[in-house]
Amino acid sequence: MSNDVVKRLTWAGLLAGLGALASIATTKAATLIWRRMFGEDPPE
Repeated sequence: MSNDVVKRLTWAGLLAGLGALASIATTKAATLIWRRMFGEDPPE
């Protein structure tokens, strides 16, 4: 395997992992804000 291919795959994996973590963090933050504003669980 070429070193360039490994770098590209590593970069893609890093982006995907960070994107997933950001999505989870955003959802948790939005849920917390919703619960504090309305005192109930957010709609599904």
